[in-house]
Formats: sequence, C-alpha cells, structure tokens
Amino acid sequence: MAENNNNEVMQGNFIHDFITEDIAEGGRFEGQRVHTRFPPEPNGYLHIGHAKAVCINFGTAEKFNGLCNLRMDDTNPTKEDVEYVDAIKEDIEWLGFRWDDRFYYASQYFEQMYDFAVELIQKGLAYVCELTPEQMREYRGDTQTPAKSPYRDRPIEESLDLFERMRNGEFEDGSMTLRAKIDLASGNFNMRDPVIYRINRMHHHRTGDKWCIYPMYDFAHPIEDALEGITHSLCSLEFEAHRPLYDWVIENISAPAKPRQIEFARLGINNTVMSKRRLRALVEEGHVSGWDDPRMPTLCGLRRRGYTPKSIRSFIDQIGVSKVNSIVEYSFLEHCLRDDLNESAARVMCVLHPVKLIITNYPEDKTEEFEVENNPNRPEDGTRTVTFSRECWIEAEDFMEVPIKKYQRLYPGNEVRLKSTYIVKCTGCKKDDDGNVVEVYAEYDPLTRGGNTPDGRKVRGTIHWVDANNCAEAEVRLYDNLFTVPDPDVGDRDFLDYLNPQSLEVLTGCKAERGLESAAAPKSFQFMRLGYFCVDNKDSAPGHLVFNRSVSLKDGFKKK
Repeated sequence: MAENNNNEVMQGNFIHDFITEDIAEGGRFEGQRVHTRFPPEPNGYLHIGHAKAVCINFGTAEKFNGLCNLRMDDTNPTKEDVEYVDAIKEDIEWLGFRWDDRFYYASQYFEQMYDFAVELIQKGLAYVCELTPEQMREYRGDTQTPAKSPYRDRPIEESLDLFERMRNGEFEDGSMTLRAKIDLASGNFNMRDPVIYRINRMHHHRTGDKWCIYPMYDFAHPIEDALEGITHSLCSLEFEAHRPLYDWVIENISAPAKPRQIEFARLGINNTVMSKRRLRALVEEGHVSGWDDPRMPTLCGLRRRGYTPKSIRSFIDQIGVSKVNSIVEYSFLEHCLRDDLNESAARVMCVLHPVKLIITNYPEDKTEEFEVENNPNRPEDGTRTVTFSRECWIEAEDFMEVPIKKYQRLYPGNEVRLKSTYIVKCTGCKKDDDGNVVEVYAEYDPLTRGGNTPDGRKVRGTIHWVDANNCAEAEVRLYDNLFTVPDPDVGDRDFLDYLNPQSLEVLTGCKAERGLESAAAPKSFQFMRLGYFCVDNKDSAPGHLVFNRSVSLKDGFKKK
C-alpha cells in the first residue's frame, strides 16, 4: 500500500461512490475486500500520466483498506524488456506505494489463457480465421454494413485442431488468428468478432521461445483480473468502448471472479507529449539524453529534475478524477512542486552569472562569519554559517553602469544590502577591452551588520552573493518546455517540428556557497532569488557539482 508520510489518502470521487455502493449490503461485492491492480506494459518508462493511474489504483485500495496488485502486462513481446520492468517498480516505490507480495506478470497466465480460449471454441464462441490483416480491414464493414468472415461457421473440431497447430508453430505469422464469435453487426466495432489470439514469433523476455501465439490485451486483461480476484478494474477512458468485450469474456469463460471495469479520464498536460511511441522517438533519435532527461515527462525524468513524490501526488489529488478528458496546464504541476519545496528546501546562495564585487574599504585579511537561517518555514532546521570577505561574487545583472528606470540594484552612487550582511554603496567598475564589466567596486558601512540601520535610512535593493575566497564551483542546468507550442501532437503535425531549441541552457563556472559540494541527490535547495534546484542524480560527482533547476520562483499559475 502507500506510505502515509507522502500524502493523505486521495480525495473522494465517482469511482469511490461506485465502490461504496458495490460493497454495501446488497451490492455486487458485498462482504468482499476491495482489490484493484495497476497493469503497465513494460515497453517504456512510466510518465506523469501513468502516475495518475498509479495513484488512483493504489490510493483507492488504501481508502477502502483493500489491496492493489502490480502486474506487468507483457502479452506483446515486441518492445518489452526487463529494463522497463525494473524501472516501473522503482518509479512506483518512489511515489510511495508498495504491493508487498502481489507482483505478477500477465505471461504467468499464458497456459490458463490458452485453456480459456479452447473453452470458448468448444462452446462455439470462437473460431480460427484465415483472413489476412488487409482482408480483415476490408471486411470490417461500417455503421451500415456488418462485418463478415467466411470462416465464422468453421466446425468446432476444425478450429480446435487449427488452434492447437497454431500453438505448435505450424503456420506463418499473420496467416491465422483466433476470433471471438460475438456480433458482426454490432454498433460497437470492438464486438465485431474481435481477434483474441495472433501468431507472433517474437522472443519473450520471460517465456523465451515457448510461445509463438500471444493473446490480445482485450482478451488477456479480464482473465488476469479474474484470476487475481480483482473486484474493480480501474482504467482510462479509452477502454470504455472495450468494456462490453471485457464483460463478455468474463461471462463466457469459467472465470473464478467477475470484476467490474470503471473508466476515468486520462491525464493530459500541455507543452509535452505522453505517448510512449513519441517518447521513445525522442530518446532513440537523440533529441534528449535518455528516458531520464529532466525535460521528459517520465517519472524518472521528473525525479532527476527535482520533483518530489509529495508534489506529484498532490498534483494528481488536486486535479481530481472525472469522466471528461481535459488538458492541465504544466504550470499547475510546477505550482504543486513550489508548494512542497517552499516548505522543505533549505535556502542557500548561488551566483549563476558571476562578476566580482570588491569592497574597497573592507580589510584585505579579514573574514567574518554570519549565522543564516536555513528555512524560515522550518525553524527546527536551524542555521548555517556563511563567510564574508573583501571579495564576493554577485550576479552580473545586479550591476548596471547606467541604470534603467526603477532599477534598485548596484550602480554608481546607489546602495544595496548584501543579503544577511552589510549595506554597500557602489563606487564604480572595471571593464575589459571589449567593454564587459569584470569587477564592480563598492564600500561597506560597518554599522549595518546583520540588518542594522542605525540612522534609519531606507535601502530598496537586496542582492545575494557568495564569498569569492570560500565557495564551490558548479555547473547549473536551466530547463524550459521541451516544445514551443501547447499541443505539439495534434492533428497532422510532426511533433518534432516543435522541439524547443532553448529547452536546455548549461551554465558553467557558477559560484555556490561552500558546503554545497557535499550535497547529494535528491537534495533540493532554494537558490535565493533564482528558483529551486536539485543535485543531479546522474552527472554530479565529487569535483564536478551539477544542479538542475526544478522550477523558478515565479508562480505563473497563482497569477492566473
């Protein structure tokens, strides 16, 4: 189940209303323990859309003091791999959910699925069809025309023989299928004698070459649920039209249980793509560094960027569960992360575009120490010591030789406060041969230590800084949306045409407070005035400190 330290049990919704009715007196599951499952296909990494399904299935089981299984839907070996199985388990555990000993593979039921298919043939409810895929599309019919198959009335014994020979590998891939015998004139095309088995000579990551026929998902899924004693099969809305087939399979085999399928709207977020096929293309074509690239909507990518389990579960809980598909703004996901990190992240100082500030009236051989609060929202986190000396690093944008209107930072003659230390007054600057500022000069007022202003004068600007004589070097990566448009994967668009060339900016030579070089992933910090950053869990190493910007301080969602 879920660890209680991540989030409260998810809010109530229409699914919970249905389940409450089902387990009440007289309900279809009266006296039974609620049992759900999360059945990902191990052909890619989980993304934020999957996180919604994870939270709904595990969260619903938790709400009703029930059980939730984790099951790998490995019925299609084409793109499946052990790498994805391991990654899926890691991501779900990271979100805070546990399945205990209830971990299954669809492939462990292949023999039973085969037996159930034989049962359907024996009941006259399935037949071997020899239509090619092209012929099957041609004979599918339309809303006015029923589908057709010349093999529909094939004798039961003949279909039983052919199906066994299909299993034994006597026929070529695609030459035969097993189809359920339901209703060729159904208005629901999923019920027009759907294929339930196909020949596919692909090596399976668990069963090897034992099988050359594999069940279709619509046939395998209800069987898996029934064999595991699932009460409520919660799935995304695109399976709503498949529900009659789910129920048909359960009703027509000797199933040990009769689960109920309930559908919910899947998660859509703007400025990204969440199709596994699209995400795989981004990885395999080198548009991103991998599945865990911090620009990707994958859970491992979000984790590397600095997203926390609490922020993602809060996001899923707040967007709610409905029956209507909609698009959520990415800014709301960022808003949820800010809410979490604002409470938990330590405040530190880091300079991304450093220029040296020399305080000309400060003694050259002097160093002072200041006690600085780690997090104003968490007094229990205490303070840390930062050093201050004659030379500091400041942001290049915190100095202008000729200030623009309302500029409140350093310019000749203006005063600012260096965060937590002194008020300094700018006296000038030094430039290189190209006219770039390389040094800024100022004088400090020793009477203003630690926020004191004995004469009561007002200083409008406060800037952050780092002691040039006691700092750490860092690489900082700034991320933006991976795509330039909100809906890169709509209509006839080639989503790759909308990749954002400015989605990653790498800054080297950044200056961070001493002590940060010992920080390890997934530690997050608020870099004062700059945003929330985390230690990169892949590239950061002793002697090479790397931070990823998780989210900026500006909260566009609140403004809207």
